[in-house]
Amino acid sequence: MKGNKATVLTFAQKCKGILASNWQGHLNTIKADAKGSKGNIHTSKVNYILRKGKPYIWIPEKDLHNVNTIIDERGSFSVASPFPGRLAALLKSIEKLPARVALTGDVVPYKDQKSAAESLEEVILSEKKAIGESSYTVSGVLSSSDNSSTSRSKNLKDLLEEDAKSCVFIDTNGGTHKVDLEDMHTFKADQLAPFSAKIIDGINQSEARRRALMLFCFMHLNANIKDAYVLSTDQKGFDVLGKGSSPVVKDGVAQYQWREYRFSLKEEARDAETFCRQLVEMEEEAVKKSQALAILDEKKGPPLSRSFL
Repeated sequence: MKGNKATVLTFAQKCKGILASNWQGHLNTIKADAKGSKGNIHTSKVNYILRKGKPYIWIPEKDLHNVNTIIDERGSFSVASPFPGRLAALLKSIEKLPARVALTGDVVPYKDQKSAAESLEEVILSEKKAIGESSYTVSGVLSSSDNSSTSRSKNLKDLLEEDAKSCVFIDTNGGTHKVDLEDMHTFKADQLAPFSAKIIDGINQSEARRRALMLFCFMHLNANIKDAYVLSTDQKGFDVLGKGSSPVVKDGVAQYQWREYRFSLKEEARDAETFCRQLVEMEEEAVKKSQALAILDEKKGPPLSRSFL
């Protein structure tokens, strides 16, 4: 189950996946007025959609960013891997940041409001249609998710468009990795990405499925952990944040360490259906293996329950 060249995404693929799975980001521009740039940075959270690999951003009418479409168009746009619900609280408590994408370029107005509105409507309708047509397996995962915090159905007004000048992938440890923009254009975002937030939250809100993650860590990686959350998902697998069962003593104080674990899928999951089906299959397989081990050594207690399936 450990990552290798065939099961790990490139930084360009990770960036494309993050951009396609989120709908909010932080826009940074240099404060400016009629006299020119002021040097200070103005930052605000904005909504966006991804269209043909480019972010189309909505800026509220009174936001200072609008001045930058006329004076000093330079800007940067930061988007994080979705971290809804319980995952957000966990990352904050352990002072860990989610993986992020940082784009730099010029902020210029997009004047074709009709085309932008049509694109937005397509995004919203495609999400609703996919959820409405999902199988029992998919709905079983998504049903635990908080729809209000994981849905991309947001109202946008003015959209901006411009080619990015640079792209950087920032991992969960703060390490930066420059990405070739040509590679970014090469990869298409998979159909799973728009549902990443809902899948992550759906799993993390379920106590039973989180117990299954703990079982995965033990059965496949021989890691004995006492708590686990899904950190990210992609077409090749998913990352789990696991809490060690044995505390590490530092300065006389016991501290539990959180580590990341990577699990690969047997086949690439191009959509939510394939991902959720394989997740359930992995749960069933882990339970069968644990039951077989329990039979071999009855002193370890009765077989584990299948209650999370």
